Amino acid sequence: MPKLSAGLLLYRTTHGTVEVLLAHPGGPFWARRDDSAWSIPKGEYTAGEDPWHAAQREFAEEVGLAPPPGPRTDLGSLRQPSGKHLAVFAVAGDLDLTDAHSNTFEMEWPKGSGRVRQFPEVDRVGWFTLAQARIKLLKGQVPVLDRLQAAC
Repeated sequence: MPKLSAGLLLYRTTHGTVEVLLAHPGGPFWARRDDSAWSIPKGEYTAGEDPWHAAQREFAEEVGLAPPPGPRTDLGSLRQPSGKHLAVFAVAGDLDLTDAHSNTFEMEWPKGSGRVRQFPEVDRVGWFTLAQARIKLLKGQVPVLDRLQAAC
């Protein structure tokens, strides 16, 4: 059975332009990557768990802030290049990112050094227009932007 992941795509309209909130992965592998590196705040969940609840939980863990309340739009599921199935929900709302912070993970770094270091799961979050998001998002998540445009 493929791994399951759920994400929450927060969006807002500013001066007639739709913007989406994206997260940049933390850790040494992503430190120098920008284009095609950002992601919808998301995380894994287990079969039988409600993907909407998982998406809200993962958003709070990765962004460090609760998602704003508001009606959700189910944007469906995407099969990622890794084989993982990503369920995405969109919520219209604004969020002040001043206090955004992520949970952390540990890994040996540099590899083979025996030193275990702690890194943020997400090192930064930001608002992007849909055109900017098409460049910043991981390629497997770009179709969500078309689904969002069709739903708005």
